[in-house]
This record gives sequence, structure tokens and C-alpha cells, in this order.
Amino acid sequence: MGGPDGGGLRREMRIAMHSLDHLKNLVVMVAADGAVNEQELAFLIDICVQRGLVKDDLQEAIAFALSNQVAIELPTDPYWQRQLLEDLLRAMAADGHLAEAEKALFAVVAAKMGIGGEQIDLLIDQILDA
Repeated sequence: MGGPDGGGLRREMRIAMHSLDHLKNLVVMVAADGAVNEQELAFLIDICVQRGLVKDDLQEAIAFALSNQVAIELPTDPYWQRQLLEDLLRAMAADGHLAEAEKALFAVVAAKMGIGGEQIDLLIDQILDA
């Protein structure tokens, strides 16, 4: 029943679910300032391509961001926390404008994950200078 592929399939499903949650988090960020422009949409489409997500996934993430149930899903693994923070920064910078609502949301996410000022400054320098 489990077979040799059972574990691999479960792992792929976990990664796919994580990728969709990650995308939802990014859509919440780009929508934090009340609008999603062409540059932000292009960024989200790039994320979908990189993570093997499809149009329906993006539509689901947008619907989630517009719902009354909107929330950022915080990863517990340090690797995925860093990935989220990096992509949130890229999402914030996608339109060339760092909105106050985006900065505030980023600060809350970082604080809830226990990521402090020096780590954030280093991460910002690495991502925005790349």
C-alpha cells in the first residue's frame, strides 16, 4: 500500500501545499497596500513558475488574500522562514515602492518568527542589493 513511492508522493504533496501557502503569503503582502499592479503580478507569476504552481493556484491565493480569513501562514523551519522573508522582501520591492502597510506587515512577520533587527538588516542588504 505505501510502496516505495508512497513516501516520495507524500513529500511532494507537502512541498506543493507549502508552495501554495507560500504563494498565499506573498499575495497577502503585495495586496497589503490595497492594490496589485503589473510588476507585482509578474513577480507572483514568476514564483508560480519557479514552484510548479498553476493559474488555479494563483487564483486561489488571490481569493484568499481578498477574503475575510486572510492571514500569513508562518513556517516553523528556519530554512522556510528565511525563504518567506526573502520572498516577502522581493514582493515588497516588486513595484519599486515600499508601502508603509507592507513594511508593517513584514515587521510583524519577522517578529513573530523571532527574527531580530541585525538579521533583518543583513537580509534586506542581501536581497535588495542582489
